[in-house]
Amino acid sequence: MPFRIGLSGLQAAAADLQVTGNNIANTATVGFKQSRAEFADVYAQAYGGISKTAIGSGVRLGATTQQFSQGNIEYTENSLDLAINGQGFFVLNDDGGRSYTRAGQFQVDRDGFVVNSNGQHLQVYPPNETGVTDTTFNTGTLDDLKLEFGDNAPAATESVDAAMNLVSDAMPPVDSKGAPITVIDVDDPNTFNYSTSVTVYDSLGTPRTMTLYYLKLGTGTGTVADPVKSTPGEWKVYAELDGLIPGKTPDASQTKNIFFDSNGNLDTTKTTGLPWKPKFDLATNYLPNNGATIGYVDTTKTPPVPTNEVSIDIADLTQYGTKYSVSDLSQDGFTTGRLTGFDVDQTGVVFARYSNGQSGILGKVALANFKNPQGLQQLGDNNWAETFAAGDPTFGDPGTSNLGLIQSGGLEAANVDLAEELVSLITAQRNYQANAQTISTADQITQTIINIR
Repeated sequence: MPFRIGLSGLQAAAADLQVTGNNIANTATVGFKQSRAEFADVYAQAYGGISKTAIGSGVRLGATTQQFSQGNIEYTENSLDLAINGQGFFVLNDDGGRSYTRAGQFQVDRDGFVVNSNGQHLQVYPPNETGVTDTTFNTGTLDDLKLEFGDNAPAATESVDAAMNLVSDAMPPVDSKGAPITVIDVDDPNTFNYSTSVTVYDSLGTPRTMTLYYLKLGTGTGTVADPVKSTPGEWKVYAELDGLIPGKTPDASQTKNIFFDSNGNLDTTKTTGLPWKPKFDLATNYLPNNGATIGYVDTTKTPPVPTNEVSIDIADLTQYGTKYSVSDLSQDGFTTGRLTGFDVDQTGVVFARYSNGQSGILGKVALANFKNPQGLQQLGDNNWAETFAAGDPTFGDPGTSNLGLIQSGGLEAANVDLAEELVSLITAQRNYQANAQTISTADQITQTIINIR
């Protein structure tokens, strides 16, 4: 019996050494979870035996359990390197099978799918509308994440936001006779007070410059008897695109009279027809004549019809003080965009970024969790498989319920404490030596008995 007890101790110490050695070997393995050897004592009980005089029969390996504590996140320069900060597992598709991992070393295969080093596809929730940023996700299904490498299509400018201050005591420009000017000539800076430009885009992505010209209106003939005076709060604004063909007449909607009240705010009772919608006929009045349109599309018609009208929001124009300033002049169109990269935010949303400043959503990384992660079956290659002991997987969005957040450009290091493992290595070695000594001592006792004459 002492031999059996010592032998069981040797086997247990050897198992402890193997578990510790495996932890040490995987110190640099991304997403690795350290294991712990758990032992149980052995008692051989016979029916009717007296437990208080029973002597143990040794030790056995009860279980080898993995410890799913959080590993440190190490940052990289690859946006497709993903780490989970908290609970959960990435979901992988392996030729129709499903496995789970904490290792987020992902890359792109020849077909554009995001895979790990084993060629297993990362699973995401597909967007309900592709290529846009204001979309929801179909959380009832999981799809392989596929990156799109094509160009981002252009979009015509539909609206312009203009916010600026016009000088309240600006003097009306006058002609050669001293009379106030009433018509803006874009080629003559003496016919307007201020101008400011913004780049807009037609439906083919061609950039065009839109300029807004402001003219302070006045009264009088310019004579001593009838001097020029400003018309209180009244301006004329003119919108023009570059490329107007000489001799072509701009649409009348491109000119508008605007009025300010005594507090310097736009008087919407006199300034009617807001938002202002000047029309630009690109097909006949402007070069290049590339067949493009501009402005918003009338969706009430079938099929939808381009209007060539750009909606200009001038509600934030003011007439304060003595300084002209532009606080905002923006538009919503953009040109063709080349793919510049991919990003994943902390909630798992995968974006494609383009050179035109736009981005499109490709999916949302799905995470899974289990009631008993220690019951998962280890598959190797940093993967686990679900089992009855682990319970059914629950899927969800990163950052919801008990699931962690996604860290893009980072990898979760192994949660192995190397110093602790080295101490465990020494302890296991001592245990092995001590159990070997038990066998040696038992051998000496046996030899003594044999030698009795």
